[in-house]
Amino acid sequence: MLHINDLTFRYGGRVLFDQATAVVPKGHRVALVGRNGTGKSTLLKLIAGQLTADGGSITLPSGMRMGMVAQEAPSGATSLIDTVLAADTERTTLLAEAETTTDPLRIGEIHTRLADIEAHSAPARAAQILSGLGFDHEAQQRPCSDFSGGWRMRVALAGVLFARPDLLLLDEPTNHLDLEATLWLESYLKNYPHTILIVSHDRDLLNSVPTTTIHVDNGKLVSYAGGYDQFLRTRQANIERLQSMAAKQEAARKHMQSYVDRFRFKASKARQAQSRLKALERLEPIALVQDDDTIAFNFPQPDALAPPLIALEDVAVGYDGKPVLKRVSLRIDMDDRIAMLGANGNGKSTLVKLLAGRLEAMGGTMRRSGKLKVGYFAQHQQDELDLSITPIQQMQRILRDVPETKVRAHLGRFGFPQTKAETRIGDLSGGEKARLLLALMSREAPHILMLDEPTNHLDVDSREALIEAINGYEGAVILISHDPHLIELTADRLWLVNGGTCKPYDGDLDDYRRMLLEAARADRADARGDTGPSRKDQRRAAAEARAQLAPLKRKATDAESQVTRLAADRKTIEAKLADPALYDGPPDALKKLQIDLGAIDKRLSAAEEAWLEALEAYESAAADAGVPA
Repeated sequence: MLHINDLTFRYGGRVLFDQATAVVPKGHRVALVGRNGTGKSTLLKLIAGQLTADGGSITLPSGMRMGMVAQEAPSGATSLIDTVLAADTERTTLLAEAETTTDPLRIGEIHTRLADIEAHSAPARAAQILSGLGFDHEAQQRPCSDFSGGWRMRVALAGVLFARPDLLLLDEPTNHLDLEATLWLESYLKNYPHTILIVSHDRDLLNSVPTTTIHVDNGKLVSYAGGYDQFLRTRQANIERLQSMAAKQEAARKHMQSYVDRFRFKASKARQAQSRLKALERLEPIALVQDDDTIAFNFPQPDALAPPLIALEDVAVGYDGKPVLKRVSLRIDMDDRIAMLGANGNGKSTLVKLLAGRLEAMGGTMRRSGKLKVGYFAQHQQDELDLSITPIQQMQRILRDVPETKVRAHLGRFGFPQTKAETRIGDLSGGEKARLLLALMSREAPHILMLDEPTNHLDVDSREALIEAINGYEGAVILISHDPHLIELTADRLWLVNGGTCKPYDGDLDDYRRMLLEAARADRADARGDTGPSRKDQRRAAAEARAQLAPLKRKATDAESQVTRLAADRKTIEAKLADPALYDGPPDALKKLQIDLGAIDKRLSAAEEAWLEALEAYESAAADAGVPA
């Protein structure tokens, strides 16, 4: 059990923790949540012993093994699989000692301990973890030096997971992962056998993995049961309860004060008045929870263009004469919301660069609307910002002929009031720099937003603001993201980049999750040498089943959307009928609303029946095919 008792820590003259206390029971999976800058990552470093507290204590059980991803990625000539195996230092030490010791008693102890820690299965476990994080068998045999920094950070994460520490400390573990690896990690952590403390801005991860959520707020640590959404509901209920108590207390205070004011100088009532005056003095004010300032931004709306904005026919694209993708035939219209699926390295970013005009097609035909304006966002663009100037200066360098008032108004769209607009870019947080890039890429009201991992430096609230901004935008959106929550709430079409091409994916993100889990199970079966249908055959059968079910599922989804729209329309009419002013106005207006209500009731009833029929047909077909509905 981890005990944090009266923890006090100051950083840069600011108090991050002020006598903060929390308890983490053994085996719990805990999310640390709170706004950027509240001290979540600092708390992990304090627990790991990388920082020293100014007061209080952090106590751990004797002998508890702790693991945290190193800040420096592994490098050198050692293969990935050997790097991960070496992360279990006890196993490595025991194997080395077994090679040299001659004491029969010690040899027996070593082999007993190796059996206890399941050393015999270590290579298979290490390979499984590396595979889940995106490294195939061939890549696992290559040296770390062959890979970029982001991929080597995956190896560092794999090493910590393989070591299976009693206390696993994870700080933004999905930052260097693609969607596929993120989904695998989510599944792995849900089944982790020991204690986890995790800092993340991935809402799906924060909901599916933790059993407990600790809110870092105003220097304190407040524990809540469950994941992130449950924490939000509980906290909101607490806020409303405190507001109700404060309102009742204020009413009681006013009542007592009124009595005192009326009777404090009246002899017959003086004693009662003095009693109430003392009660007023003893009345402790209820401390209301201060809600965090909300973040909001929005994209400027583009002019309408005739479809298609972009059309590809049998296009090939790549680098240095070598195609990464071939036979790509797709189109984009103004109302498209498209998310790209596929592991890193398959060509998603290459395709986005082609669509954004950063790469030329190597073959095939690509047509673009003559008036098309594209906004392109990529994380590496943060490195191109001039850290010595302010956001207003950065924007004015690009918009030379635009009045300063309009430049400031555009920055204001993205949460940069005057003070922030005049803050040196080097002093902005990662999330603020990301919002500045979004402001820069949308300065000309583009018809398409190309967003390549836009959330890496955004906290949960900023990600929700981005979702609102995308859903309020009237142009097309092409999205690459490892955040399933963002994809599910913004994309209505999916493209799968795989096998050297890109094609529309028939199914939703849940179908894609199941496909990845099926592939992972097949990989494990192959590693164990299980007989039966080959992994290729299993994947083909699963893909065929999903393809056959996709039209039925789409019909059920469309029917549900129709019910939702009609229910919302009915609610709007009922609200108008509930307005007393309606009945004082022209009778025709009332009559029309009543007719509209009757008509929408009939349509809603028919839509609900169609939805139930479509859902029943889909679930029946899914059951026959052995596919989860």
